[in-house]
Amino acid sequence: MSVDAEHPIVFQPSQDAIEHSRLADYVRWLARRDGMPRFAVDDYAGLHAWSIAEPASFWASLWDYFGIVGDRGEGDVLDTLEMPGARWFTGARLNFAENLLREAIAGDPDRTAITALSEARAPITLSYGELYRQVGAFEAFLRACGVRAGDRVAGVVAHTHEPIVALLACASLGAIWSSASPDFGVSGIVDRFAQIEPRVLVTVDGYSYGGKIFDRADRIVELRERIPSIEHVVVTDNTGRGQALPDDADVTRWDDALAAYAGAEPSFDRGAFDRPVYILFSSGTTGVPKCIVHGAGGALIQHVKEQVLHGDLGRDDVFFYFTTCGWMMWNWHVSGLFTGAELITYDGNPGFPDLNMLWAMAATRGVTHFGTSAKWLGACRNAGLAPGGRHDLSALRVIFSTGSPLLDADYDWVYAEVKPDVLLGSISGGTDIVACFVGSCPTLQVRRGEIQCRLLGVAAEAYNEAGEAVIDECGELVCTQPIPSMPVAFWNDPDGARYRAAYFERFPGVWAHGDFIAFSQSGGAVIYGRSDATLNVGGVRIGTAEIYRQIEPMPEIADCLVAAQATGEDDRIVMLVVPAEGHVVDDALRDAIRRRLREQASPRHVPKLIVGVEALPYTRSGKKVEVAVARLLNGREVEQSSAIANPESLVAIAEHPELRRS
Repeated sequence: MSVDAEHPIVFQPSQDAIEHSRLADYVRWLARRDGMPRFAVDDYAGLHAWSIAEPASFWASLWDYFGIVGDRGEGDVLDTLEMPGARWFTGARLNFAENLLREAIAGDPDRTAITALSEARAPITLSYGELYRQVGAFEAFLRACGVRAGDRVAGVVAHTHEPIVALLACASLGAIWSSASPDFGVSGIVDRFAQIEPRVLVTVDGYSYGGKIFDRADRIVELRERIPSIEHVVVTDNTGRGQALPDDADVTRWDDALAAYAGAEPSFDRGAFDRPVYILFSSGTTGVPKCIVHGAGGALIQHVKEQVLHGDLGRDDVFFYFTTCGWMMWNWHVSGLFTGAELITYDGNPGFPDLNMLWAMAATRGVTHFGTSAKWLGACRNAGLAPGGRHDLSALRVIFSTGSPLLDADYDWVYAEVKPDVLLGSISGGTDIVACFVGSCPTLQVRRGEIQCRLLGVAAEAYNEAGEAVIDECGELVCTQPIPSMPVAFWNDPDGARYRAAYFERFPGVWAHGDFIAFSQSGGAVIYGRSDATLNVGGVRIGTAEIYRQIEPMPEIADCLVAAQATGEDDRIVMLVVPAEGHVVDDALRDAIRRRLREQASPRHVPKLIVGVEALPYTRSGKKVEVAVARLLNGREVEQSSAIANPESLVAIAEHPELRRS
């Protein structure tokens, strides 16, 4: 059966919405350009085919259409289609911060740039002009600290306005920013930042989560000792209490740093298109995290394409994304400043005091674009929320969801209980490209349980074991052509060996991303989970999301995770279940799970062992840690438990008597 046939249409944009979308405006703009093709505004398939057939023309058109600030130069837009090694806009010179602050420079500096909300602090609003001035002051402070182009600045920070200022200040002078969230343990921070040797550390004094303050000032001395490259520390008052700092901490308060250099302007030093702008890290659940270096131009043009053309984000919109500064969605969210839109940030527990809190915020603040994780939407559904009936969400046009596959039941819930005419944009990519392969489109219909399309300029395919592209069949998600936001390099990988091994060993010359995916005849997609967490039972490969789609909507279940455990003859599927409140994992529930999987999936999807647990391990960006659980189930150690938000759950799993291999 085709992918489309299993996923009925749940939303169809009106013709008026299609005609007034920014994607349609781009199509009309193309038609007015000499030598550019002409497409109907609703011919997404044709537009995508051209973007792949003529990648240099497509990406060059985006530079011009968006008005990227900089000098495009005379070099090649794309020097080769070979991967790795392709280089983009080889003659270009630009500055990432100059582009994100163009509203302050050539627009209306009094427009709101950021509204920062927090559990612990009063709301803070910055205009584009104020943001510009803070960036200039902090850049001057960094220069006074000796920071130069190519140096690293690290942040242990919350999603407030300060790290946005710090990132832009670094980008303005050509330094490289890298961040982690303050709930990381010291070892997790050291595992990441010691590799890149930052000269300056920006850190919070603490953070609030669920109404409780967590002190982080006491870690400053230890971090300086364990990361000897740190020469200066800047502390933000993130608790609203002016936390006392250790006497021997030798730090500068954030407000003092800005005050000392008030009036300084950003330098906006222009560099090469691929000059590093930030370093992100892999999850680090099976080893020391990889340091993934991203270029300024690639991240910029990719994010703007995704947000404007695919997300329909514009200057008059209000863009919220719930994320931490240790997740790539933070970097993606910050790039929304390019459009002149207002960014809403939030630091705290998205379910405190209850799950209605963010929906109420969206109503009060007039949010047009609401970003979150699939897990959080599922939690709202499980809690029986009906935010559309309780809050005025008339401004809301787009909901972005990522982090894990969005369940069919969550599509039903959004269109029944949130808003019937919202674009539900399930998007999927990764830290590796700090962007997406597949995602939303304002001119296409939404099908239940299905991501709408391959994104423009992305030659994504599903490959079978033989390396052949398949349709309506689950395969490895690959990308057969370069895209600008592929990493510039891995840090401390001078010959590129680790980079090649990470993405190009499976299919030489083709990027293998590590996800299972199926594409439909119409171009839609379904993600079936990580391919490195594949269940292989009786020679049949099963994506974990195939099981989650059936089980997680059951009202008796709060959460579940499946992994393969070797038993001597063949792998067996083990399912860990967190029961919903008022329920237990007993024989009746086990029978219901097995029956549902047998009837809705196949007998091969039925676990051999179903065990109740109190909690499942998640990364700090909210992703299930299937690989770490599989290692435990097969008698192997989890090397980097500091990357896990709740490592105690791994201890409980490791010690569970029913989960020992037999």
